[in-house]
Amino acid sequence: MSKQRRYTIISFGVILALIVIDQIIKILVKTHMCLGETIPVFGHWFNICFVENEGMAFGLSLGHNIGKLLLSVLRVALIILLCWYLHKRIKEGKMDGLQLAIFSLVIAGAMGNIIDSLFYGLIFTESTPVTVAQAFAGGYAPFLFGKVVDMFYFPLFPIPERFPLWGGSYFFPAIFNFADSCITIGIIMMLIFNKRIFSEEAAPEVEAAPQSEKE
Repeated sequence: MSKQRRYTIISFGVILALIVIDQIIKILVKTHMCLGETIPVFGHWFNICFVENEGMAFGLSLGHNIGKLLLSVLRVALIILLCWYLHKRIKEGKMDGLQLAIFSLVIAGAMGNIIDSLFYGLIFTESTPVTVAQAFAGGYAPFLFGKVVDMFYFPLFPIPERFPLWGGSYFFPAIFNFADSCITIGIIMMLIFNKRIFSEEAAPEVEAAPQSEKE
């Protein structure tokens, strides 16, 4: 099997596996918890807290209907661009294991969240503070307007009131999901290894050690 074919299969498998993990977590939360419900996991340090957002990472929002539509379209375009670039790098022999992991993380994270936006509004009933969503019992939003499910909450420690801007809140107040984690880790690695990621040189081949010649 050629290196290009092997890397294509690996990238597809990694991306698919990460998306499945992300969707399993989201569906379990969506269909078993009320909106705003919190389940302590590790004291006050780690909680499962069910919230929904318009589609940006870490619960950020971009307006209402127009912003939501624009964000969904941009996400789809970004995923297409990243997939094309990943395929191009593999085909040209410029992809190594590290680059494959980075692009797979970012693509899987972006696809995991866009699935929520594309289909959750059609599949699930609306989540409320007193009702749990049901699947295939009538949707709550049209195509492209579904809300992204977030659940991981790490209020590590409170910030003293005297600190400007963030005083009175927690050190890490954002609630996020598995897909957000994939994107964040991928982008951090991309920034650290940016010269290697965007190098135009072909990835080095691993050559077998030459056999010793008989004397």
